[in-house]
Amino acid sequence: METGLLVQMLLGALLGLSVYLPLRCGQLSLATPGFYAIGGTVAALLSTRVPALGSGDAFYPIASVLLEMALAALLTGVLALGLGRVVLRLRGIYLAIATIALVEILRVVTLNLEFTGGALGIFGIPQPFSGPEGYVGLTLILLAVVCWLCDRLEKTRPGRAMAAIRDDELAAASQGINTADTKLLAFVLSALVAGVTGVVAAHFLNSWNAKLGNFDASITTLAFVVFGGSRTWLGPVFGGLLLTALPELLRPVGDLRLIVFGAVILVGPLFFPQGLITPQLFQTLWRRMERSAVPRPQEGRP
Repeated sequence: METGLLVQMLLGALLGLSVYLPLRCGQLSLATPGFYAIGGTVAALLSTRVPALGSGDAFYPIASVLLEMALAALLTGVLALGLGRVVLRLRGIYLAIATIALVEILRVVTLNLEFTGGALGIFGIPQPFSGPEGYVGLTLILLAVVCWLCDRLEKTRPGRAMAAIRDDELAAASQGINTADTKLLAFVLSALVAGVTGVVAAHFLNSWNAKLGNFDASITTLAFVVFGGSRTWLGPVFGGLLLTALPELLRPVGDLRLIVFGAVILVGPLFFPQGLITPQLFQTLWRRMERSAVPRPQEGRP
């Protein structure tokens, strides 16, 4: 497997986790590509327009990349906090439409701004690494941190409140859960993950264009979660890794690869409505491991 493809797979897993967080509250938010585009634009602008962040060396300082991540997280978090109080009053398909509109508004605005490069975008983004191997390490660390935080979230009170809202929002509210603040928390966390991911992607791609955060990206990132599963954080990670790599792995079949790729996305939810990775799957595997570990009684000799 090519190292560049591995980086794209890890980025896909991070974007899948960004979509997964609002879904923990039962909120179908498709705003991830919009926040992803904001993070990439922040990285592209700061690294190419602010000489103080660079150095005289051949490579862009890692400290500057971390600063871009912090600024992107701050910007996307504040934006999500303000927008979330408005759009999260909607539910279901209405919320999905509102967040798609947000993505398209951000894309059109960015395309019409001169300092973002317009339709051409920003090129020549400096590289912090000499090759894609460095991006593998950085993205792996970032994915590990986000996965650990998602795992901890599932076991904490806010995470349990999110699960309760997903199952029955009215019952959760009757138990004293602040449903509005809990959904807003999930929405802001989703924006933070997407914004930081955009920073890494901008440096990896060496250029950035507003078209990277469009409606197609909203559907693709949603497919990561639907295919992998939304009941545990492992589902979006698995879906992001697999569906990002699948088009490249299917290149030997030529023009049929898009048909096969579409068939996989269609058949997956058909046979696995809750996704490939579910808590029940782990429970089943654990029971089978326990049964196999129990020694069988020896049959008596005749």
